[in-house]
Amino acid sequence: MAVRQAASGLVEDADQASIGEALRYIRAADTDSVLAQLAPGLSAGQRDSVASHCRVAHVAVLVFPASMRALFAELRAQGMTVEEPRPSVVVRERLSRRYGVPVGGLEVVIAHVHLPDEGRGPRTVELFVLEVPPGSRLSAIAVRERVLRSEAHVALQVTTADDVVVMGLRALLADSGLVADGGGYNAVEDCTVLYFRGAVADAVRPGGWRRLELRVDGHHSAVLSWHRENGAPDPVAGMLELMTGAWTTQAIAVAARLGLADHLPGPGAGRAPDPVEAVAGRLGVDGDGLARLLRYLAAVGVVAPVGASYELTALGETLRRDAPHGLRPLALLYGGPFYRSFAALDHTVRTGREAFEVVFGAPHFEYFARRPELAALFDDAMAASSLMFEPVAGLVDFSQARVVVDVAGGSGELLSRILASSPGLRGVLVEQEHVLERARRRLTEAGCAERCAFVAGDFTRPLPAGGDVYVLSRVLHDWDDERCAVILRRCARAMEAGARLLLVERLLPDEGRASLAARWDLHMLCNVGGRERTAREYGRLLDAAGFDVLQVDELPLGAALVTARRRGPSSLCASASRRSR
Repeated sequence: MAVRQAASGLVEDADQASIGEALRYIRAADTDSVLAQLAPGLSAGQRDSVASHCRVAHVAVLVFPASMRALFAELRAQGMTVEEPRPSVVVRERLSRRYGVPVGGLEVVIAHVHLPDEGRGPRTVELFVLEVPPGSRLSAIAVRERVLRSEAHVALQVTTADDVVVMGLRALLADSGLVADGGGYNAVEDCTVLYFRGAVADAVRPGGWRRLELRVDGHHSAVLSWHRENGAPDPVAGMLELMTGAWTTQAIAVAARLGLADHLPGPGAGRAPDPVEAVAGRLGVDGDGLARLLRYLAAVGVVAPVGASYELTALGETLRRDAPHGLRPLALLYGGPFYRSFAALDHTVRTGREAFEVVFGAPHFEYFARRPELAALFDDAMAASSLMFEPVAGLVDFSQARVVVDVAGGSGELLSRILASSPGLRGVLVEQEHVLERARRRLTEAGCAERCAFVAGDFTRPLPAGGDVYVLSRVLHDWDDERCAVILRRCARAMEAGARLLLVERLLPDEGRASLAARWDLHMLCNVGGRERTAREYGRLLDAAGFDVLQVDELPLGAALVTARRRGPSSLCASASRRSR
């Protein structure tokens, strides 16, 4: 059924076509077909699971008649029931942000149009209507929206109000490739709505149904909050959030310096948190200032309000001094010297020289070595990321190895784990003299010190020979390719044919997708002059130094384990021949 042109010509052809398409679609739609079209990433079984908890509620389109009254009269004349229109807050605000028009100048309404029952249950089209008379300043919005159809969507009604079920449905839709696109609570209908849209590439393609609305009766604030926080932000709001990231870094760093996390209960602690004034008194800080810091930390998810006070979230617990894999040292480092050096990032991008030396008058490692308190903080910060080391001992077969040599092994965090997993293995830790005492303490704590030799050294001197396994953990990313080649050749000279080399590094993805490694790549450029690399780039460096890559395994925190084997003389000659051609 098409919507007939009103005699007065007050309904544009494009609007008639949109409504006609919506009427045809809603007559034929069922949950499975909707999901197959809008969430193609779902399997048939997953679609069945979603369908068992949902039914098609309506389709929605935004139209721009010269007369809303004429449009509704025509729909009623064709046997449809049109409910009394009411203001649409959500769409009005979205249009306001999209086109920079004051909210007060956009009188958008919602009208539910019910089709005659044809034996398949109730069928509804939700019309968003913005009147645009001839010559209106809103005509440009109407022209663009008729092409983009930004507000057109299909709605599924969730048939249960269980938060666990709703969160599961939301997760399935997000995993299928849909992107969270806002939502809200409609107090008039007592209904929570979660919007999704197609991938970015699809979002700019005109026509079609690309948005999905999940509706659930009642006010589900926790689900809504999670959906909004994990969705696609409004571009302006999203950019503001990115630009204020430095404030978040400092807020977390201040909390770490104060030891704030040690004065707040964790989630599920079973006790009420102390009043903010009491915590401020113990910390010796201004009560109002602490309250405002806590409010900001709550906004970024580090703490959660409990009445007039606060408790830690799981995120915030990582700032405790005694937290397993605690990140407090990293917070102090990133909010301290590295915060200052990043202020000179412009210099680094323009010149290619690290900003740290410009800001502090000396290269990063030299500057830290002269200041024991910073050197200790750096070692603690490196140990704070030790979660990435946990799978290493299980990914490498050490059963035939006798000696593992950890080159520039820091405080011995990784070596202690390897030795603990293999009681018959002996270790050699090569580090600068001022680091070795901390390494001895760490290996002693792990019960492995008696099986480990501690060698003062660096890459300017020959490395201990005869090891079966050599380790370079987060070493090569500190250096440019030329220096990496020197380091790898020194390792190769110390190793016999068949010995293995383990690299622990963050790998940049080849295809340029989002990755934690991209953040650290910029950090390395700014602070030490090094870089993160792809697996292929490490492969080239290893090949040139006489190694064959055996495998690459993923590790936590965006890291990877690259396992390589030292080639024999004949293989080295063949490799040299290949490179000379």
